[in-house]
Amino acid sequence: MDTTSKTKKNMDMELMKHRVQPERDSKIEVYIKKGEETLSSILSLKKENLFQNFTNLLLFRKLYPRGSENWVRKNWHPCVPEEGGHMIEIQDLFGPNIGTQKRPQLVLIEGAPGTGKSTLARHVRRAWKKSHLYRDRFQHVFFFSCRELAQCKQLSLAELIAQGQDVPTVSISQILSHPEKLLFILDGIDEPAWVLGEQNPEVCLHWSQRQPVHTLLGSLLWKSILPEASFLLTARTTDIQNFLPSLVQLYQVDVLGFTEFERENYFYKYFARESDAFIAFRLVKSNPVLLTLCEVPWVCWLVCTCLKKQMEQGGVLSLTSQTTTALCLKYLSLTIPGQPLRIQLRALCSLAAKGILQRRTLFSESDLCNQGLAEDAIATFLEIGVLQKQPSSLSYSFAHLCLQEFFAAMSYVLEDSEERHDDMEDYRIVGKLVKRYGRQYLFEAPIVHFLFGLFSKEGLKEMEKFFSCSLPGKRKSILLREVIWRSEPHQPHCLGLLHCLYESQEMYLLREVMHDFQGKIIVPGPNDIGPTVVQTNVKYLVIQTDMELMVVTFCIQFCCHVRSLQLNMEKQQGYALMAPRTVLCKRTPIADTSWKIFFFNLKYYRHLEELDLSGNPLSYSAVHSLYEALKYSCYELKTLWLVDCGLTSTHCSLLASVLIVHSSLTELDLRLNDLGDDGVRVLCEELNNLVCDLRILRLDQASLSDQVIKELKTLEAKNPKLLISSTWKSHVMVPTKNMDEKEVGDNPTSFKQEQQQSGDKPMEPLGTEDDFWGPTGPVATEVVDRERNMYKVQLPMAGSYHCPSTGLHFVVTRAVTIEIEFCAWSQYLDKTPWQHSHMVAGPLFDIKAEQGAVTAVYLPHFVSLQDGNVDTSLFHVAHFQEHGMVLESPAKVEQHYAVLESPSFSPVGVLLRLIPAVGQFIPITSITLIYYHLYFKDVTFHLYLVPNDCTIRKAIDEEEMKFQFVRINKPPPVDALYVGSRYIVSGTKKLEIIPKSLCLYLSYSLSLHV
Repeated sequence: MDTTSKTKKNMDMELMKHRVQPERDSKIEVYIKKGEETLSSILSLKKENLFQNFTNLLLFRKLYPRGSENWVRKNWHPCVPEEGGHMIEIQDLFGPNIGTQKRPQLVLIEGAPGTGKSTLARHVRRAWKKSHLYRDRFQHVFFFSCRELAQCKQLSLAELIAQGQDVPTVSISQILSHPEKLLFILDGIDEPAWVLGEQNPEVCLHWSQRQPVHTLLGSLLWKSILPEASFLLTARTTDIQNFLPSLVQLYQVDVLGFTEFERENYFYKYFARESDAFIAFRLVKSNPVLLTLCEVPWVCWLVCTCLKKQMEQGGVLSLTSQTTTALCLKYLSLTIPGQPLRIQLRALCSLAAKGILQRRTLFSESDLCNQGLAEDAIATFLEIGVLQKQPSSLSYSFAHLCLQEFFAAMSYVLEDSEERHDDMEDYRIVGKLVKRYGRQYLFEAPIVHFLFGLFSKEGLKEMEKFFSCSLPGKRKSILLREVIWRSEPHQPHCLGLLHCLYESQEMYLLREVMHDFQGKIIVPGPNDIGPTVVQTNVKYLVIQTDMELMVVTFCIQFCCHVRSLQLNMEKQQGYALMAPRTVLCKRTPIADTSWKIFFFNLKYYRHLEELDLSGNPLSYSAVHSLYEALKYSCYELKTLWLVDCGLTSTHCSLLASVLIVHSSLTELDLRLNDLGDDGVRVLCEELNNLVCDLRILRLDQASLSDQVIKELKTLEAKNPKLLISSTWKSHVMVPTKNMDEKEVGDNPTSFKQEQQQSGDKPMEPLGTEDDFWGPTGPVATEVVDRERNMYKVQLPMAGSYHCPSTGLHFVVTRAVTIEIEFCAWSQYLDKTPWQHSHMVAGPLFDIKAEQGAVTAVYLPHFVSLQDGNVDTSLFHVAHFQEHGMVLESPAKVEQHYAVLESPSFSPVGVLLRLIPAVGQFIPITSITLIYYHLYFKDVTFHLYLVPNDCTIRKAIDEEEMKFQFVRINKPPPVDALYVGSRYIVSGTKKLEIIPKSLCLYLSYSLSLHV
């Protein structure tokens, strides 16, 4: 596979004073492939319908075209699953497939409900009209909503094409003269109640001949007419073979939802005022579960709508929902005013249920009136956005299909309040759902997810309050068990079932279903006649999204048999895992939000003995979440593998804390991480003073100094039971023998008791590397003025506080509020005579704090002191005051810091006095920043080698994020680098490095120049 390494040119990297704010109404995307640079401007125009107000979605394209025999997405695998695809961008939908190098004619965009498939399809048409997409490939693009198309009984090809155009511009004969230049977009191909089977070539021969719509579409899809034309279809990932039973050579693209950056971007598009968007997203970001739910665009809309309603109504802004069902109930309470309208809502729920069973999403006005809906109620539902009127017809639909499914689920629950209901009705309801979705896809249906959520204790309580009725819920266990019994033999422990269990949040149900989670794998037998039991030591679950990771890890905590858990960012090729374990395979890096949730759930894995996170980049915040999980865990973890996790010396204090709070740990593997001498010393000090059960410590010793290696040997001699090893023993991938399979005793205490025993508290707001970490944990940094890049932090008590992102470190004597503004050196230093005699050695901060509250401040610098070649007396701290610049000698200079004691504050930063004999050859502590793009067909990296300065790093992060690049956490270079020296980037012959040479220098404005 060819790899392209690309370095951006002429980027303005100043982080604070001159940061460019992204346009909220448009998005400029740059994509690079095979050494060429192309600029594509894609406009995301504001629409009244905010479901359409986004375009940047995660798209995953399967490697090989899909045949009729392979429609079902497999969840669990008895062996290492094939990755089978790659991330792409929207312009690559009809690009050549990596596996076959063929350009597809049939592309299916599929995904979970609400992930933005229809919006993406509309955007293709819109962008083509503006000459932003596919203009070189297609002369005509026709868009069809299948829900509207199904209202037509018969159409000719000419009439179909006329419907797909806004304004006909050329004759039908001219359009059909180049069929290879035609693209038909069929949105919601799975919505109508039709089967699009292969048609007889004799059936539809002329463009003027009228045929039933499903016959006409079948003739097009199976190439009976216009065989050279291309098609873009959208459908949910459920039961597709019922509609396209024998369609082959169909290329599949999975829509995975929003990245965290796009979730924030959506908030700024939704809210008219930027200040409202900032407040709303800050609230959501403080709740890791809610932020993860917003990965689904429809849920993101739901959250924004709830918060906007709260802002309009005044009062406290609060949203604590943990499930989509709870969000929908919150939406109802905020948008449906008054009891009379809520009575009318019952009729709307019944209409929704009938529509779901009949595969209807469009309703006439008579349909609504026949259901008992009054005209004023219909008008109100339109006004508040529950219903919408179709612009192309006189019909109505729900604002989103997921909303219709939620109302349909409520209809079934409300039947519990009617006297005519009996137990047989439960079986009839489940029978209707099985008939509608099929046994194999029952758990994937959103209406079933909602049923599990509404039948929960909290769901019934909210519905009783909303409808002012009694819902005893005595039948809920009967109905839910009936759903599970009808479907589970066909899809045991599938992701759909786990989603249902997550929505319910009912512990008795979770324990009952998850009890035998790792005992066996049940796979469907031939023709679904009966299941086949396969015994296996290892179970692999492919996870595509952060939402799926949250759901799976939540449910697994209720299983008694998970002893060994491995989380891979990607599959490991060429190895066979033999030890009994559960392996979760995720295709994309895991964000801090997901780590917070993962480790929170991990606290309740009652029998977990081994945890392998090797290969996953771990930030400081993620390691802190690991520490918190082990501190309050309900189990005794024995083995922890953190191989190649991008750990550095800054993580070692947390790793030492892990050894303190979890003394049962017997094996810790830290290889392929650059801990450095300082980091290893921290671990040694803790192990010298700690009584613990650690028997094996694996870490790389090649880069350590002789003195530190000597300290390791001393530690080993002092503790004969401890083995410190740097040799590679492939415990994960090629074990020499199976692990001990002795069963763990199965006598768990109740989940509630475990929470009490562990001292568990509700999940705290997500700590990040931008927060200050102190005695009470993370303290959030607040934005004071975004334009001036001014922030503040309210330190709650006396102690030492450190911000990993900026490197700032404060020692305070009492609670104090500190304001921090990031400044540009050029604003101050250019006006002084010192600019030629001193070198900037770190960022410049304007700090304000109450006099006497701060006893010491550690100002970061990037000059390397490791080899002792720099005279620390050359360091000065520059104070920029009204009368000019004052140079102060720091109380002490350490690696990474210059320390001021009893400081006075003004704009301050570290300078290094230059010695003419030394010139520019100053050793620099540097960092390596590597970014990759999720979408490109070719693997494209952006590589930076820059001083370890937080302003430079963050500026590059933000610039790369604009172009959808994601940073890979990698260890910094072991040795110091030198300003003015030349360094070579090398690789295999297949690696293409562009440009061939690049001269970088750092100006006082902290901008990166070429």
